Amino acid sequence: MLQEIHEQLGIPADYRQTCGMPEHAECSRLVSVGNDIVGRPAMLDAETALAWSSMQLAAAAEGHILQLVSAYRSVDYQRQLIQRKLDRGLDIRAILQVNAAPGFSEHHSGRALDLGCPGHPYLEENFEETPAFAWLLRRAGEFGFRLSFPRNNSFGVLYEPWHWYYLGKQTGQ
Repeated sequence: MLQEIHEQLGIPADYRQTCGMPEHAECSRLVSVGNDIVGRPAMLDAETALAWSSMQLAAAAEGHILQLVSAYRSVDYQRQLIQRKLDRGLDIRAILQVNAAPGFSEHHSGRALDLGCPGHPYLEENFEETPAFAWLLRRAGEFGFRLSFPRNNSFGVLYEPWHWYYLGKQTGQ
């Protein structure tokens, strides 16, 4: 099924070998975490949802509002996201520097969060200049989260200071 989707989108046949990212199955135990910043229902893996809630509360207690921009995405949603960019005339290789191919997005796992904060554009590199990002760098590991795509990451994905992945409290430090 993934191979078919990849072929339809024009994803290079060697993507699986060259991207360096593991495949992520769609989470089967999702729970609601309210709505994201644009009012869409947001879902996360149950354990991740608890960690997100704890982290969000801890940040707020220190004066930092963390907003959920994106959480769980199905393989089909990821396909649609890429298709919309292709329809706008973007090149598939440029798209894959920003969006993982369907089946490879950490969002499928229900353990990935795209975060933002009030007063700053979402999903922009300048999120790194916010006090909220500085707080995440200092404290997110305590809650089991890590920055997935730092500068010059081995996956060839552009720097995403907003994208955080839940590893679990045992291994997240």
